[in-house]
Amino acid sequence: MTTKLAGSWGEAHAAAFLRKKNYQLISMGYRCRLGEIDIIARNRRYIIFVEVKTRKDKSHGEAREFVTQPKRRRIRITAELWLLQNETELQPRFDVIEIYAPQGVKTEHPEIIHLEDAF
Repeated sequence: MTTKLAGSWGEAHAAAFLRKKNYQLISMGYRCRLGEIDIIARNRRYIIFVEVKTRKDKSHGEAREFVTQPKRRRIRITAELWLLQNETELQPRFDVIEIYAPQGVKTEHPEIIHLEDAF
């Protein structure tokens, strides 16, 4: 399973998960010169910037541990730019979604852990 393929697969599962929780998806794979945000979504109170991490298992640590301080900083800066370009009254929030897929993209029921307000 390539990293890019796993990432896209995981992001699609994360998006479906958020839709089931009645989140409205605004953007997937938002990119600018400052960085990237996997998913931008909203609910009644928040505009949510989501980092998705897909792993086969937790043998090398939990997926959330790979959202390092430099990565968080880039996500925040990218979110600030998005907010400057897209006016909203909603409060920003930063979430992490962990996807564990033991059989890679062939995993039928991946474990999904949604960490709200993760950083």
